[in-house]
Amino acid sequence: MSRALAVLRTPAVRWAFLVGAVVLAVVAVAGSWGELVEAAQQMPGGHLAGAAVVGIAYVGATFLSWRAVLADLGSPLPLRPAVAVFGISQLGKYVPGGVWNVVAAAEIGADHKVPRARSLAAMALAVLLGVVSGVVVAAVCLPVAGADGLGSWSWLAWAAPLLLVLLVPPVLGRLVGLGYRLLRRPSLERPLTWSGLGAAVAWSVLGWVLAGVHVWLLATGLGLDATPRTLALMVGGYAVAWVAGFVVVLVPAGAGVREAVLLTLLAGSLPHAAVLLVVLLARVLLTVVDLLFAAAGALVRPARSR
Repeated sequence: MSRALAVLRTPAVRWAFLVGAVVLAVVAVAGSWGELVEAAQQMPGGHLAGAAVVGIAYVGATFLSWRAVLADLGSPLPLRPAVAVFGISQLGKYVPGGVWNVVAAAEIGADHKVPRARSLAAMALAVLLGVVSGVVVAAVCLPVAGADGLGSWSWLAWAAPLLLVLLVPPVLGRLVGLGYRLLRRPSLERPLTWSGLGAAVAWSVLGWVLAGVHVWLLATGLGLDATPRTLALMVGGYAVAWVAGFVVVLVPAGAGVREAVLLTLLAGSLPHAAVLLVVLLARVLLTVVDLLFAAAGALVRPARSR
């Protein structure tokens, strides 16, 4: 098993998965090109603009969640250096390997007097909070929405309460301490607090809501019923899609995996071409937002550090 995992984690295999995902996406687009063009012509400009604005707010919420964790660990960063560290480091998640955004955050953070070990812990904790809060949000939203399209979402009902234990500062602090010991690193200089962790979780939950609204605006622009049920479906469904893309570490930024879950979620609610367009637009818009955050981070960095 360990040998198989080692092979799966090699750069060659991960690049192969990325290329495969891109090829499949190109084939799907080419096969439905005419319908895609027709669906794109039906997309109201207001829905597209609204989805772009909400996408910026979604990434902004994840930024504030990470910043709250970093501050709770002992390195409160002013806004400009925080944008520089977070914005530029997010480009690393598009590189196969799964660690480059964490490495980038540690290196850029060191320019602003943030210890590398603390940067690594903050980014890892922010991602963990995102996964846990995503599962909890999905466990609440999908049953309300009656998400039959996902089939087996019932596992969330028992997984969510178990994962909620991880949001208790003493429990999470001990897990972090164990990780530090396994890495033979000094433990955290200060324990996690209820207020700091609570702020990070609140921003993370808000992020999932905004992400769902982002996809919902695109889908309702192409004919999905604009109801509270479909909104709950998009919020919970996007959270599940993101978590699935995170778990499948073979491809960067969940490429292909997240889209497959969203396609399943929307199947039957919209024509196939409309569903495909929603999925593609969601990916493109959020990628553009990541690039905008990276550009903002590069601009606010001191010239000597660029």
